[in-house]
Amino acid sequence: MEQQAESQATTATGGSLSVNPGGILGIKAGMTQVFNEQGDSIAVTVIDLRPNMVTQVKTKAKNGYQAVQIGFLEKKEKHATKAEQGHVKAAGVKGGFYHYQEFRLADKAKAEDYAVGKSLTAEFLKPGDLIDLTAMSKGKGFQGGMKRYHMAGGYKSHGASVSHRQLGSIGNRADPGKCFKNKKMGGHMGHEQVTVQNVQVVRVDLENQLLLVNGSVPGPRSGIVTISPAVKRTPKSGKGK
Repeated sequence: MEQQAESQATTATGGSLSVNPGGILGIKAGMTQVFNEQGDSIAVTVIDLRPNMVTQVKTKAKNGYQAVQIGFLEKKEKHATKAEQGHVKAAGVKGGFYHYQEFRLADKAKAEDYAVGKSLTAEFLKPGDLIDLTAMSKGKGFQGGMKRYHMAGGYKSHGASVSHRQLGSIGNRADPGKCFKNKKMGGHMGHEQVTVQNVQVVRVDLENQLLLVNGSVPGPRSGIVTISPAVKRTPKSGKGK
């Protein structure tokens, strides 16, 4: 499978996936440090760029819009349903993928540049570029107002009893006699889609399929990260330049 992906690999350079809202997928592998030409130590997060295979190309004539569907993290045939096996058959894959994601293409883009079965690479990225990273944040479970919204909590002095971390008043009296919608209270925290903008690319290792970035990467280790060119490019100074 890897040999087939390498033989069919195509670059996103010059294609519509090299500009927003396109991108590629990777796995958050962990953190390390590298040294720049000046000898400064730079803390970087490593993103593992597994093969991104095109499993479907949607056209405006057939689907009403242009898009490319990417299959990520291949799985064995015994773990895939018959419907999924039929869906990826045109890509030359017997099983399926654990993750599918669609990237919209601009109306002026050429959808025929992305054939089913081809693999996208990170060749459109170079050191110093700014990218946006999207992933599911770490789940924290049910949390109170102090952890979830950084509330101050109650008095810590004598006589406060067990009200130190309580939320306090959540509404008015008989008028209006209700708790307003969207009131900040305890509840489920985390495990939601988060995008960190303008993260700087430090190094692109195409041989080992690794991307090193200087900045926050949402989600836990081994989580899937969407990598796309920055939407709001702003001047950014850092050691990685």
